[in-house]
Amino acid sequence: MRFGAWLPFEKARAELAFVLRVEVSEATTRRYVEGAGAAYVAHQTAEVERLERETPPAEAGAQKMFFSVDGAMVPVVGGEWVVHSRALSYFSRNAEANDFRRLAVVESHRRGVEKAAVIAAVTDGAEWEQGLIDFHCPKATRILDFYHAAERVSQVGQSLWGQATDPTQTWLAEQLHRLKHTGPEALLGELKHLDQAHPHVEILEKNLAYLEKREEHMQYPLYRQQGLPIGSGAMESGNKVVVEARLKGAGMHWALPQINPMLTLRNILCSDRWEEAWPQISAVLRQQETTHRHALHAKRRTAVPPEPVQAPSRPPASPPQPVASDPVPNTAPTSEPKPKPACPAPNHPWRHSPIGKARFEPSIHFSKN
Repeated sequence: MRFGAWLPFEKARAELAFVLRVEVSEATTRRYVEGAGAAYVAHQTAEVERLERETPPAEAGAQKMFFSVDGAMVPVVGGEWVVHSRALSYFSRNAEANDFRRLAVVESHRRGVEKAAVIAAVTDGAEWEQGLIDFHCPKATRILDFYHAAERVSQVGQSLWGQATDPTQTWLAEQLHRLKHTGPEALLGELKHLDQAHPHVEILEKNLAYLEKREEHMQYPLYRQQGLPIGSGAMESGNKVVVEARLKGAGMHWALPQINPMLTLRNILCSDRWEEAWPQISAVLRQQETTHRHALHAKRRTAVPPEPVQAPSRPPASPPQPVASDPVPNTAPTSEPKPKPACPAPNHPWRHSPIGKARFEPSIHFSKN
């Protein structure tokens, strides 16, 4: 299972054969690995349902936590796309935003997010990410990833003075320095002035609206003073390490049901929690096997025996009719001649052979005086 979670299935099969001298096919490797992943998906989903039902108190979390969320792309069959800290852990699913928000409770509750004293929620500003933060940690300090803000400002400069030109680079460096060290007020004022001077530049208008809406999340001097991160590099790196390193190899395309089992195995591997999670996986697999076996037994017990096949009825046989026969002549029985012992003819070559000749001569007995 671990080999298949780290490596492509064919390489995992080869490593298993090399290390343990166990030969299995690539298809068998895939089936067992995805089966283990699906078992852990089932376990975590059941845990989410238990948490929703029982609402137990959360574990004690860290005093300061980094909380980030992002989407990652995985190539699937048919050409569609799916969507370093201490004690780092990951949770990934191929799911709609609302479903993901709900399923992620199993990890945020385990980590005690709701009891953390300080949470820095750094994201790229997407609306669905804000909804997830509202659900899991509404008191978190929301931070727009500085590099996403910088990308928006860069697009404005390129639309006005060209890509990679000296005026663009000079203007961009000045604006980003002011944003990081003094906050967003001066930058937004500059963008408003440019928008009035260039009212027909669509990119300028679009990015100005984006940054104005997130002004509260761009207080970078305050975040730095509090020792909070202003970049989501850990999340970007997590996407590469957890998702893309295994699921975006050359030529890989995944059927949709295969993605979540692989993601959940990557989560526990990259979170260094394999030994903790494996007993839970094994329990689900054993339960599934027991359920399957009982279902087969019940199916056999309730199976209706086939009706016996009856031979087609035949009409009753008519009584035998006497057959006229010729009269038997009244003759006395005669004795048949007895067969003579087989003897070779007088002129047979066998009689002239020393062996054959001796066979038909009278026996000679010798007596000892």
